[in-house]
Amino acid sequence: MKIVVLDGYTLNPGDLGWGGLEKFGDYEIFDRTDRDQIIERSQCAEILLTNKTPIHKSTLDMLPDLKYIGVLATGYNVIDLEETNKRNIVVTNTPDYGKFSVSQMVFALILELTHHVQIHSESVKNGKWSESKDFCFTDYPLIELSGKTMGIIGYGSIGRQTALIAQAFGMKVMAYSRTIKEQSEILNFRWVDLEELIKNSDVISLHCPLTDETKGIINEDRLNKMKPNVILINTARGALIVEEDLAAALEKGTIAGAGLDVMTKEPPSRDNPLFKFDNCIITPHIAWAAKEARERLMNIAIDNLQAFLSGNPINVVRR
Repeated sequence: MKIVVLDGYTLNPGDLGWGGLEKFGDYEIFDRTDRDQIIERSQCAEILLTNKTPIHKSTLDMLPDLKYIGVLATGYNVIDLEETNKRNIVVTNTPDYGKFSVSQMVFALILELTHHVQIHSESVKNGKWSESKDFCFTDYPLIELSGKTMGIIGYGSIGRQTALIAQAFGMKVMAYSRTIKEQSEILNFRWVDLEELIKNSDVISLHCPLTDETKGIINEDRLNKMKPNVILINTARGALIVEEDLAAALEKGTIAGAGLDVMTKEPPSRDNPLFKFDNCIITPHIAWAAKEARERLMNIAIDNLQAFLSGNPINVVRR
């Protein structure tokens, strides 16, 4: 059995191992695969593992031996599920591995926007504190989270973990999701519709998958309905936000700030309009990438493959 990993570097830049694949057959690991290399590298493979390398119909047409695609991520929009279903190719993803790492990044972004830790540190190192007439100074207003309302769009494992952290900060939580479950153990929590969440949240954090329905869910109309003090956080998928509309909102002061770990195009172009705003923090899609999270991802991916080969596939995604 031939196993090919098309883009393994981001999961394992050298601090993990691929040894778990050995028991399944011959395997080949590529750090990165360009689109024009996919078919050549995947020839005769029965098993493909991919993170962000897309598998479209034209690719599937050229891979008659393919039986299984393991997505090394939770999101699976890089796969043409309609075609894999037609061909009885099993597709799995890796859920839940990143709930601690990603929710931690949500609050790293929030805290940077509310306390401006890095900017104040730089001011100190540049001598401002040493020259101060007082025992302290602030370059920006500081914002306390206790009593504020966190709005969470998408309430899977990451959204729920984010709610638990918000509760620890003394925040009230509103959530919007397709699936509503009992959350009585979370204090000051309530389910709301999307429009109420948009209008009444002090912080909005996106945790929904990218689908035809959610693409551009944050757009000019919804940005205009938000509180002027709102902070918008996106650690999910870049295309959930219409970036031009967000840039316009930041330009006009419609919202207070944004923290983004994902962009519509990755890597983004150097002239992305969001780069010019000091109140828009952008990190390079790293919320998922703590070593502990990547270890869990690797283990789930191995378990998925083991379950498939045993005839009882788990974490299967379907259109």
